Amino acid sequence: MVIASGISNKFRFRLAAALSVPVLLVAAEATAQARLDASYEVSLAGLTIGKGTWVIEIGDDQFSATVVGGSSGLLRAVATGQGSGGSQGRVVKGQLQPASYTATIQSSNKTETIRIALAGGNIKDFSIDPEPPEDPNRIPVTDAHKRGVSDPMTASLVRVPGTGDPISADACTVTSPVFDGRMRYDLSLEFKRLENIKVDGYQGPAVVCAVYFAPLAGYDPNRAAIKYLIAQRHMEIWLVPIAGTRILVPYRLTIPTPLGTGKLEATRLISSPMAAHGAVAAPKTQ
Repeated sequence: MVIASGISNKFRFRLAAALSVPVLLVAAEATAQARLDASYEVSLAGLTIGKGTWVIEIGDDQFSATVVGGSSGLLRAVATGQGSGGSQGRVVKGQLQPASYTATIQSSNKTETIRIALAGGNIKDFSIDPEPPEDPNRIPVTDAHKRGVSDPMTASLVRVPGTGDPISADACTVTSPVFDGRMRYDLSLEFKRLENIKVDGYQGPAVVCAVYFAPLAGYDPNRAAIKYLIAQRHMEIWLVPIAGTRILVPYRLTIPTPLGTGKLEATRLISSPMAAHGAVAAPKTQ
């Protein structure tokens, strides 16, 4: 997530890219095999600035999540860019355990790729290409910061424990440790309300949680954008289920900014059951 105090093409593309990769975590327990095909739009102050797709597959012993997005609308006229990312790993005793994560962001004058290797919730290796210059103002990331974390892509899957309705206040009772290759931060959720939504592939309730951002390392504490996010108390995430599972994914994410509300919102959320060994069954039509 990037917040800026002034308008710039670079900021608007980075906002689109950041909102296109949701960042919420809880260890997910896969209770069924399923696939989600989703499409999202990113807007700022009501103007569409990006679009993307997100595909999640949860098998009996493996999972993967892949996102692709790019600038659109008025933003495309002044700045071009696109991004892609993916995470994959194993399903062990119902828990999603990521093994690898990659994210690439391309703009008109730069391409950056982040790679993270994980094992058992710990960062084994990570890189940023090209390597960024040293910033003496950044709080260093230590080995302790790289233990008990998840990558941002796997961190988008919210598991609701128990046997009751997963669309409940229980979905918002989590504080989540995330490492994105540059920064180590916690995201905390707090229940706000329930809403009913209708989108291609899904009609029903969504649970709305407040989102609070707490950076721990890998950031410059003097940056205005970081200070803004830390103080922000009006960010929201709307979560809906992947059919047949207790895993929730974002339908909507809103971030107030000095330029207007930044919003990621799904235009399509189509769940399909998966047969054993990862074969996708024919999706139901609506």
